[in-house]
Amino acid sequence: MGGGRPGAARRGPACLWVTLALAWGAGSPAAAGEGDGDGEPGPGHGAAPCGAEGWERAAEPPGPAFVAAASYRGPGNNDTRSNKALPIVLWWSGSLFPHFPGDTERIDCPRGSCLVTRSRRAARHRRTKAIIFYGTDFRAYEAPLPRLPHQTWALFHEESPMNNYLLSHPPGIRLFNYTATFRRESHYPLTLQWLPGPGYLRGPALPLADKDAWRRRGYGPVLYMQSHCDVPSDRDRYVRELMKYIQVDSYGKCLHNRELPSERLRDTATATAEDPEFMAFIARYKFHLALENAICNDYMTEKLWRPMHLGAVPVYRGSPAVRDWMPNNHSIILIDDFDSPQELAKYLDFLDKNGEEYMKYLEYKNTDGIKNQFLLKSLETREWGVNDMTLPNYLNGFECFICDRENARVRAEQEHKKSHGKTPAPAPHVAHFQHMGCPMPTPGFGSIEDLPAEDSWKEMWLQDYWQSLDQGEALTAMIHHNESHQGRFWDYMHEIFLKRTRQH
Repeated sequence: MGGGRPGAARRGPACLWVTLALAWGAGSPAAAGEGDGDGEPGPGHGAAPCGAEGWERAAEPPGPAFVAAASYRGPGNNDTRSNKALPIVLWWSGSLFPHFPGDTERIDCPRGSCLVTRSRRAARHRRTKAIIFYGTDFRAYEAPLPRLPHQTWALFHEESPMNNYLLSHPPGIRLFNYTATFRRESHYPLTLQWLPGPGYLRGPALPLADKDAWRRRGYGPVLYMQSHCDVPSDRDRYVRELMKYIQVDSYGKCLHNRELPSERLRDTATATAEDPEFMAFIARYKFHLALENAICNDYMTEKLWRPMHLGAVPVYRGSPAVRDWMPNNHSIILIDDFDSPQELAKYLDFLDKNGEEYMKYLEYKNTDGIKNQFLLKSLETREWGVNDMTLPNYLNGFECFICDRENARVRAEQEHKKSHGKTPAPAPHVAHFQHMGCPMPTPGFGSIEDLPAEDSWKEMWLQDYWQSLDQGEALTAMIHHNESHQGRFWDYMHEIFLKRTRQH
């Protein structure tokens, strides 16, 4: 980073407008005189391309790999173009590149073909139409600047919002033109990434008699198994309070109070892989505390779906919109429906002692027990699969989604140019706040005002959340001003900090 010289000149108004159109949704990439989709420069390319001021004119060429890439057997199409004429899609986070063993591959998507690569040598090539960023790895101070007007930025982020709160603020998410996130509002939603299908929910539950026998052996009704402590949702603070009123068996590193029966089960890899012995052990519990590490609409993980698969009842806190996705209206217990941990404990104790009432939470496992047509339709129509060889995984699916849209944009730009402006230029897409939009972290129990100033959770996550907003604003300012030197990013951060200090 910091490849541009510190004193890079600001671009002219027209050039600035074009670049910002990609980030903010106003204007047309074609206005920059971008060449046709064959990779050759079109009219108006005598000057340095908009956004390339201060950079070497002879950017490193893509190299032979971009011409001789082996064909990827995707869904297929009738695209007869050679590799050297295809748009290039760059995976900026090379570790996610879904093709092995090479660095570059041809993909044949429903609406056209592209070359996809993880080689950053292609970042500034005129045929590189899109860059896909992995949200967990995206750092504002490492973004490829100056931003080129002929490139769209795409975000892939299926992970927790805690991994990068920059994306939960408008200046951060609006840097991207397309998104694949856990939010249903995303361009390519990944909401049900942890749910293979309806059959996963219909698996048989352990008989109630077996669970009651487990209780008589001295085990608690409630299971808690977490080894990732001190997270934005502050779940341990709530569970610690709940433990005062009901027996909770905690096997992980967080609030640990009980040992798993064997060293093998204590291996983290065993739990992650859904090992049969591990699954059989935790299925004996009537209730699983299922608290996500962060709170955000549609952020639902295996902490929710795994207990339902096993026939335990999730006691859940995570997505505020979780009810929209449940198999029926009586399948989970929501922590936030109760005024206090004590009230929740009373209800769990009631269900523990009243088997008929408890079993009502498992009726979705009966034949035709899944009543939620929205859930069933979403699983049926999603474009990617989980352990389903008849569908692409979501990495391959999203890169084809981007490839198809970039091919459509290239064609629209060509038509716009050939018509001398009579055909409208393609309007850029811009991500919205709702594509991530996660709220500020709040304490798991009690209020912020009740926490001491030196509280470690308060010091860590509130600061991280608001610093992420500053980072989004700093990167946006650099794009506005055509700056690329990394040092300027921290200058902007300092200016923003001083401005906020004066306001307060």
